[in-house]
Amino acid sequence: MGDAMMADTVLVGTRKGLIVFSRQATGWRRESEHFVGVQATYVGVDRRHNTVWACLNHGHWGVKLHRSADLGTTWDECDVPTFGWGAEITPGKAASVSYLWTLQPGGADQPQRLYLGTIPGGLFVSDDGGSSWALNEPLWHHPSRKLWFGGGMDDAGIHSVIVDPQDSRHVWVGVSAAGIFETVDDGAKWTSRNQGLRADFLPDPYAEIGHDPHFVVGCPGEPHVLWQQNHCGIFSSQDGGGQWQNVSQLEGPAKFGFAVAVDPHDAQTAWVVPAVSDEHRVAVDRALCVCRTTDGGASWTRFHEGLPQQDCYDFAFRHALDVSGDRLAFGTAGGSCYVSDDRGENWTCLGSHLAPVYSVRFV
Repeated sequence: MGDAMMADTVLVGTRKGLIVFSRQATGWRRESEHFVGVQATYVGVDRRHNTVWACLNHGHWGVKLHRSADLGTTWDECDVPTFGWGAEITPGKAASVSYLWTLQPGGADQPQRLYLGTIPGGLFVSDDGGSSWALNEPLWHHPSRKLWFGGGMDDAGIHSVIVDPQDSRHVWVGVSAAGIFETVDDGAKWTSRNQGLRADFLPDPYAEIGHDPHFVVGCPGEPHVLWQQNHCGIFSSQDGGGQWQNVSQLEGPAKFGFAVAVDPHDAQTAWVVPAVSDEHRVAVDRALCVCRTTDGGASWTRFHEGLPQQDCYDFAFRHALDVSGDRLAFGTAGGSCYVSDDRGENWTCLGSHLAPVYSVRFV
């Protein structure tokens, strides 16, 4: 069973701003809204300081970064990182930050460390709580960079950052499309970790570079166990990414999708929100469901109570699923948000007719 402690606030980043839901004695209600009309590409929490971070995309005005120390009552705008003069994605193509895809805190022994994953594939690091940023040059200039390409975007992007809770110098990142990269020396050197993955869209499906991990998570209680929802299935690794195993269901529904969450204390328990395929990004059998495994992916159980089961074309984006104790929440591309208090077996709708949901994170 999961941790009895469950968060009572959930941050929902959408195409039209941030919505905060909170659980009261009478049930869940919409607490507040922020940045209305602005694309909230990712909203996350630094639990070390109880700080909320909002990554925004103003379209014509570009990307913006805001932080709040009081759950959105007030916000401070922070400088957005830049690549610097002369940086290029490819020869003749200047590098500039076009999308803020994820923001993750560093380790407990690095209280001001933050990581920001961007398109076009830059990993930026701050050691002053987000007041200033520096590009991680070794990853930006990795020898494999010439093989990176956009996985649904024009350029490659970093959407997943995992910090080993037992060693803050040990970090993994997920790149679409390139794969998983690991550093054990605080970013001085990076090594690809893609053995066992398949990239059926490449001439060589087992090439070392060119994989498209949709999202990658680690288990805080067992940091050597990683999970990813990949373009070509669900994969897990029991050795920190040294070797990956395909744990998809052969006949579905637990196969294609974007979001994955792992129990923070039980590395063999994970959840996904399936879709049909890359070509058909809709709910399997037009019925929305969540699948859970408790045995490392050897078997999966489908849950759908409380979710739409007829004429449903919905699915979840990569950051739109989170877990807190026995409670889970996820949002959909169609603009609905759901919560479960029993580890995904039964669901309640928090809100519908929202804008497309990009991220769901518990506070």
